[in-house]
Parts: sequence; C-alpha cells; structure tokens
Amino acid sequence: MLVLNCSSKLLILEKMLTRHFPESLKVYGAIMNINRGNPFQKEVVLDSWPDFKAVITRRQKEAETNNLDHYTNAYAVFYKDARAYRDLLEKQDVINWDQVFQIQGLQNDLYDVSKAVANSKQMHVKLTSFRAVRFSPASTLPDISSLMSSPPKLTYLNATDADLLNRTWSRGGNELCLRYIVNLISCFPSVCVRDDRGNPVSWSMTDQFATMCHGYTLPEYRRKGYSRLVGLTLAKKLQSRGFPSQGNVLDDNIASISLLESIHAEFLPCRFHRLILTPTLYSSSFLAQRNPWDSLPLP
Repeated sequence: MLVLNCSSKLLILEKMLTRHFPESLKVYGAIMNINRGNPFQKEVVLDSWPDFKAVITRRQKEAETNNLDHYTNAYAVFYKDARAYRDLLEKQDVINWDQVFQIQGLQNDLYDVSKAVANSKQMHVKLTSFRAVRFSPASTLPDISSLMSSPPKLTYLNATDADLLNRTWSRGGNELCLRYIVNLISCFPSVCVRDDRGNPVSWSMTDQFATMCHGYTLPEYRRKGYSRLVGLTLAKKLQSRGFPSQGNVLDDNIASISLLESIHAEFLPCRFHRLILTPTLYSSSFLAQRNPWDSLPLP
C-alpha cells in the first residue's frame, strides 16, 4: 500500500484512468480535483505503482473530520482486480473504520467485496444504486438558445442558498448536510435560475467526485424548461474546464430519466453504487439525523 503524493505521478494516474472509463469515472473526478487545487483535501491510496490494481481516494489524514459526517468522509474506488481492492480494505490505516463514511464506485461487485470486509468490522452497510449517466460532448449537446428567449436570471449558487438546498435534497435536512452543501458551493461549479427577487428556483451543483448532483426545480416553477437549461449549462461549464459531465439518477425518477433521454445523455452500462457504512457505536446517532425526505426519488 502506498499514498501517491507526487504531483507528476498524480497527473499520470489521471491520464491512465481514462483508459478504464466508465468504471473509473468517480476516482477520475476526485483525482482531477486533487490535481486542480485539491479543495476537498483528498489523497490517493494504491496497492502499487505504476502497475496498480486498485486505487482509493480518501480524505487526507490531517484534514479536520467529524466522525458522523458521511458526506465528507467519502471514498471513491476503482479496481482492476477485486482481490486487490479487498486487500487494500483489510490493510491497517487505509480506511477509518471508526467513523460513519461512504464508498462510491461504478463496479458491480463493489458492494459484495466492501460488505464482506465491513461485516468483519461489525459495520452496518446501506446500499443505494443508481443509473449512471454521462452527457455528450459540448459540441453535440442540444442548443439552449430557445430556452433563453425570455431570459431567466441564470447564475450560480452561493452559500446563502445552502439552507434551501438542504431542505429540498433527498440526502439533506440536517446540519452535516448543510455544511457539506456550503463546501460544495464554495469549491465546485454550480448553476441556478433565480426569480425576480433573486431566490433560486432551479439548480444543480457538482460534488467532490466531479459529479453533477442535486438537480432540482421548485414545484411551482416546473414545466418551464429550467431543469433542461440548468443541466445543459452545468454540463458545458464542466466540460469547458476539462471535466467529464457525469451524473446519477434513481430508477424510479421517471421525470429526470425522461429529461436525460430528451437531451441524448448516455446511460452507462455500469451502475453507480453508494455505500454508507456505520459503526455499531454510531448507529443510533446516525439514524437520528435521517429525515423524512430520505426515500424521495431525487437525483
């Protein structure tokens, strides 16, 4: 096991991961952010270099953490060999098993391998699985000029919008998520439409893995083309900075799936898996901060 700190090697790794799309997209997005200022204080762990078989991105050891904050305590995983990934999980000091955290990845046996090790640590594991999607290159994305014929106020999110986003996100409704959203808004690209009073009515933002997330339009502003406008604008913004424009959608979120199909987004052959792992010590505390929106089918 080694921590890859060399900037030139991290750039090489970034390029190497493009050969393994789409399964490597989450790790690739995290490493792109590391190589561009590292605003979320991440680092990379591999089984070996340069012929790696497994790579994990994680929070830097020296970064401030909250043991209940699974939003920030997040790992992205890609492996060529599931055994190598399991070996990394089992090594001391690769994963902090004393906190609530999440593992993200795009490989089908991610859950089985992770849960096998988690069971030995007496961890509770919650799996959520999504359809993974990627937007077409900017040059082929649908034209949005018609959506601007009666120009809405198209801008970006700021920290004062975080409370609204926290209340409307299926993963939100608590102080940890509020803090996480503020950090996302401060660090990564976002797009929103505002009403005449300057309040956001439709938006999307980007997470620590360079994934578009929390695309949402307030109910009274739907069917105006705002979700389409916001999604395409953010996809183009990400691509203009060299990032892939990727996202995830729950299988029963028919409205979002229909929108993605209408703009010819590519539904990937792999699925996105998010595992939330909770030590027995924190199970009651973690469940207490869940909210009634937990099961809503929002992206």
